[in-house]
Amino acid sequence: MVFRLGEQLYAISLAAVQRVVAAVEITILPGGPAIVLGVINVSGQVIPVFNMRRRFGLPEREITPADQFLIAQTARRTVALVVDGAQSVMECPASEIIETTQLVARSEHIDGVLKLPDGLVLIHDLEKFLSSAETQALDDALRQEVIRGT
Repeated sequence: MVFRLGEQLYAISLAAVQRVVAAVEITILPGGPAIVLGVINVSGQVIPVFNMRRRFGLPEREITPADQFLIAQTARRTVALVVDGAQSVMECPASEIIETTQLVARSEHIDGVLKLPDGLVLIHDLEKFLSSAETQALDDALRQEVIRGT
């Protein structure tokens, strides 16, 4: 699934994507890591919202109704990713993906790069999005949220 943040295209595995929804109001999650904007309620499930712009060092901006949330499944939980827009579903052979180790020494969140005629798509590894400390902080904050009854 290819999505846009500003002018850059990113992708995550389609197998991880549950659906794309219009942006909704986010509830602040006290004690959550800085990379988590808060939580949303999707069909009775409290889902943390990840700030993709912050993780990739892009300029932050307010979320608008034109933005979208990619609802995705990681090994640990369902998450929402704030994106400027879902672009398309793209199938590409693994042989066309350039490993990031060939491009940069440190690329902990990007698994590969796909060259297109009009630019590059950075392929994101959703499983590596949070550090272990951020994962622990999120787990603790979500646990407290459940205790508070939200």
